[in-house]
Amino acid sequence: MEYNYFELAPSPMCDFLEYLISIKGKSPRTVHEYFLDLRTFHRFLCLRYKLVPSDTVFEEIDFFIIDLNTIKKVNLFDLHAFVSFIDKERDNSNRTKARKVACLKSFYRYLHNVMNIVNEDPAAKLETPKASKRLPIHLSLDQSKALLEAIDGQNKERNFAIIMIFLNCGVRLSEIVSIDINNYKDETLTVIGKGNKERTIYLNSACIVSIDEYLKVRPVPILGHENAMFLSNRRTRISQRAIQHLVEKYLVAAGLGDNKFSPHKLRHTAATLMYQYGNVDIVALQDILGHESVATTQIYTHINNERLKQAIKSNPLSTYMDDKNDNNSDDNNDDNTSHD
Repeated sequence: MEYNYFELAPSPMCDFLEYLISIKGKSPRTVHEYFLDLRTFHRFLCLRYKLVPSDTVFEEIDFFIIDLNTIKKVNLFDLHAFVSFIDKERDNSNRTKARKVACLKSFYRYLHNVMNIVNEDPAAKLETPKASKRLPIHLSLDQSKALLEAIDGQNKERNFAIIMIFLNCGVRLSEIVSIDINNYKDETLTVIGKGNKERTIYLNSACIVSIDEYLKVRPVPILGHENAMFLSNRRTRISQRAIQHLVEKYLVAAGLGDNKFSPHKLRHTAATLMYQYGNVDIVALQDILGHESVATTQIYTHINNERLKQAIKSNPLSTYMDDKNDNNSDDNNDDNTSHD
């Protein structure tokens, strides 16, 4: 999802988007989401400042009529009105509203702190709507095994290796697509994550065997795709959509097609299995998944209620009341014993 935002129209918004790409190293997908959120905000400003007729279809509003002078006029009241608008008129969830607020905060920080083209940051005091925490959807251990057992047919070695890496290593879809042959060495994989950050993933024996089996039958790539690890039928680097399709196909074959699973849910599955069965601490899991903040990783600490229950039960004081009652019972029995 590559865009040259300078080609759209000169505007503070497009300058900001190019800044995110070239300076901050944000992924094209992330920047495109910023673009969509700012487009909604700009269209809202067109209505609020009466720059277009009130009956204009929202999606047809030319948002590029918002210039720097309009951006400078925006205050906290306008931002509150925008949050109200996306809540009532656009039916956005708290989670979506929180994302849009984060986008606005980042946009105005750029205008105020980086470019110094607005005197005050109106978003500095904008509160973020509280989003309810959603537990990650993931496959159980048995479902994961069923998925692996369902892989067959054309390209089965390639597809088995891809899904095995998903389920064991917790990589992102974009990361597995970008893996090159020389990223695999010494029982490790090097992947490029968000923000172009490189990290090393240590492979277990199942991953090593599945990759080696695939490399035995890997076709000869066409010119320009020699480095790609995973190749399509056209002998080019496999696409994200192709991987999504093959995951969906095998989920259906495994009887799991109606459970809202996806390649990203396989990443959740890997993290969940590591946390549940591997006694992996949260900081190590953060490194494995490539999360920038441990707060993102902490969602996996909420998924294993049995483990939490056992942790509480393991406290040496957990049997205190039982022991006390047993002692009282013994004392009572002694009192009731007749003495000669």
